[in-house]
Amino acid sequence: MAAGTGAASAFRYTHAVVCRIPVSLRTRGQVELEEARRQHEAYVRLLRELGLDVIELPPDEALPLCAFVEDSAVVCNGIALIARPGDANRIKEVETIRVVLKKELDLPIIEMSDTKARLDGGDVLFTGREFFVGLSQWTNEAGARAVAAAFPEYPCTPIKVPEPKHLKSYVTMGGPDLLCVGTGKEAQEVLKRMEREATYSYQTLTLPEDDAANVLYLNGTLVHRSIEEIPLSFKIFGEKIDYPRRSVNISQLAKLSCGLTSSCILVRRSRHIRNL
Repeated sequence: MAAGTGAASAFRYTHAVVCRIPVSLRTRGQVELEEARRQHEAYVRLLRELGLDVIELPPDEALPLCAFVEDSAVVCNGIALIARPGDANRIKEVETIRVVLKKELDLPIIEMSDTKARLDGGDVLFTGREFFVGLSQWTNEAGARAVAAAFPEYPCTPIKVPEPKHLKSYVTMGGPDLLCVGTGKEAQEVLKRMEREATYSYQTLTLPEDDAANVLYLNGTLVHRSIEEIPLSFKIFGEKIDYPRRSVNISQLAKLSCGLTSSCILVRRSRHIRNL
């Protein structure tokens, strides 16, 4: 399954924003803190090896989930839409990310005007051609409308997702115009809804383990979880993907997140940033 040229440019990233693991993460679930830190370090190292300029934020011990920065903003074409998590305890995380995106990366910032809007970045899937926004316990219709308003050049479709997961727990982009999805009933239901509503057509790579569906495709390389975590899907990736692949173990980080996408905000600078 070769990488096509259709939306390839949408996945050429220049920067990644990450946050280091706080000690307080230990209070959330059965997380082995030192192993989580080692995994996060390997994750960040891999991003750098793939050509990204990684901005690492210090951990905030008052925010156990601060390492999972994806939920704080949606960045596309050099513009950042600041999210508004349904969990009020995460508002401070958003404020920190806003400052980094504006002052460190000099990105234009869009704020959601509707006070009733709720939006988590883990519910926003950009295919390179259009947006899908998962309607979940964290993201509502008003949040989906905010994405559509922020990026009017792309179609934007709300998709109901089963609780208690984000959209990108079920489906992510594994390459240009390639959707990765698990075989589970809920994952397949989400895929069918997306296919019914999609403006464009996509290939699909169905994986035996649902956890394997959360992948990163950036700068021509597919990043997926390790063989220890997804042995069956690891084999499928090897058989079906004929472009560069890298794997990384995130078993501890994944206990509290969507997976690979959750621990970074990817930024692609646009040559021509439109006026807001």
